[in-house]
Amino acid sequence: MSLELMFKPYIQLTEMMRLRVQSLQQRGQKRQDGERLLKSNEHVYRLDFSEQALYFTRWNIRMSAPGRLNIIATSQLWTPDLTHLMTRQLLEPTGFFWKSTDDDFIHCYEADAQEFGERIAELAKVRKVMYFVFAFEDGLSPENIECSIEFQK
Repeated sequence: MSLELMFKPYIQLTEMMRLRVQSLQQRGQKRQDGERLLKSNEHVYRLDFSEQALYFTRWNIRMSAPGRLNIIATSQLWTPDLTHLMTRQLLEPTGFFWKSTDDDFIHCYEADAQEFGERIAELAKVRKVMYFVFAFEDGLSPENIECSIEFQK
């Protein structure tokens, strides 16, 4: 049986992380050693798992405009209400998807996208929720995408 999970924008956490950047800039302070600050083109998304025993099937990415989307997963160690995002908590590979102006097809690096989906399924066994950093480039914005991931139960 198939299960499709939608990535949901986590607006509150995105804003909180932007305030962290702003606060550091205003005080003239530097980030903590290893801390990963959110860039202006990045937004936090979350994925809630209703089931734990999942097998990755495929990505469902829809882009209504050309551009590039890089989806970076955070590991199970990050608790956004208590800690800053650290670079060592980011998983490799990332999901990199793009759409050109001259075609309607969504492109990706197949092997990386496959491995990335499998890693998410693996983490779902021990997680109820996962957090992701979505980086939008070349004119793409959150309004231009719908993103989900499909699993077999």
